Amino acid sequence: NLVERYFNKLKHFRRIATRFEKLAVTFLSAVALASARLWTRAYESTT
Repeated sequence: NLVERYFNKLKHFRRIATRFEKLAVTFLSAVALASARLWTRAYESTT
């Protein structure tokens, strides 16, 4: 359930959902940036 919710949140990023980046390394970098953004949002509201 936790993984499914993560992927659902990740798909809200347009660049990830549409696979805008054609190169795998660029796409994985975009996924890493989106993941970092989601992670900081999760801890931002608790502090």
